[in-house]
Amino acid sequence: MAGKFELYKDKGGKFRFRLKATNGQIILTSQGYATKVSAKNGIASVQKNSAADARFERKDSKGKFMFNLKAMNGQVVGTSERYDSARACENGVKSVAKHAAGAKVEDLSA
Repeated sequence: MAGKFELYKDKGGKFRFRLKATNGQIILTSQGYATKVSAKNGIASVQKNSAADARFERKDSKGKFMFNLKAMNGQVVGTSERYDSARACENGVKSVAKHAAGAKVEDLSA
């Protein structure tokens, strides 16, 4: 079962998206984009690149774990929350891979 992307405008006027799992938990967030079209392109990139494990860059900092999802060109298209264990981080990676491809987009920016 797929999750959903929420496309929204932040307080600074930038467009952002977040990927939510079916249980409503946020599993990936984006950078700010100047236009809605750019944010939608970011969502498409997440959907495409989340199928390849090599696109997930895992990081460990002071006992906290997180990951970035990168596009083919190396640009970060999504960032995870910080996890307390490497195992929880890997579960986050699996969740993004599972939910992103078929996720619908809910536009909250209007």
